[in-house]
Amino acid sequence: MKNNRSSLVSAIAGGIIGAALTAAILLLAMPQWFGYRIVREALINDPQILVDAADALRDRQYAPTINANRAAIQTPFGSGWKGSAKPDVVLVEFYDYACPYCKASNPHLERLIKEDKGLRLVFKELPVLGPDSLTAARFSLAAARAGKFAQFHDALWAAGRPSPQTIDTAARAAGLKAGEVQGEDIEAELKRNFQVASQLNATGTPLFVVGDRVINSAVGYDQLKKAVADARNRN
Repeated sequence: MKNNRSSLVSAIAGGIIGAALTAAILLLAMPQWFGYRIVREALINDPQILVDAADALRDRQYAPTINANRAAIQTPFGSGWKGSAKPDVVLVEFYDYACPYCKASNPHLERLIKEDKGLRLVFKELPVLGPDSLTAARFSLAAARAGKFAQFHDALWAAGRPSPQTIDTAARAAGLKAGEVQGEDIEAELKRNFQVASQLNATGTPLFVVGDRVINSAVGYDQLKKAVADARNRN
C-alpha cells in the first residue's frame, strides 16, 4: 500500500514536472515556431492578405505625391468630368483615346457613375500613342473648354480609334471646328498631365487615381468599385 502510494506520488510529481517542462519549451518556442506557423497558415488560407499588404504599402508610398498634387489631379479641365456635382469621392482617369485598355475600361466607369451618386469621374488626357492621340486629346480639351466634353468623348469612343475621320465625326457631334482646337490653356493642361503622370510613375494608360491609391492598369469594374469604397471609408 505504501509502495503504491509512493508510486502514485512519484507519478503525479513526474507529470507536473513534465508538464512544466513542456510548457516552458512551448513558451520559448512559441514566438518563433508558432508565430511562423500562424502567419503561414493565415497566408495559405487567405492569400488576399498579401495583396492588401502590398496595396497598403503602395498607397503609403504614393500618398505624399498625390497630396502635393491633389488639386491638379482632381480639378477637371472645363467640363471634363462626369458624375456627381457634389462628390464625396473623386476617381481620376489618365487616358489615351487610342488605348484599347482605356476603351475597355470606359463601360466600367460609366456603370460606376450611374450606380454611385456620390462619385465624380475626372478625365485627364495623356496622349502617349502617337500623333492621332495628341490631336484627339486637343479636340477633347477644346470640347471640355466649350462645355461639350461628354458629347465629344462618347462620340469618339463610339467612332473608333483616333484618326482624321473619327476625330472629325466626334468633333461634329460636339459642334467643334478646327479653329477652336488651339490655345495656351490646352497645351498647359497637357504639359501638367504629363508632369503629374510622371511623378506617379505611370507606365502607360489607363492610370487611375482615387484617394491615395494609384492603379496603373485596366483592372475592371469590381476592383475600381472597391478602390472607390476604400477611398470613401478613409474620408
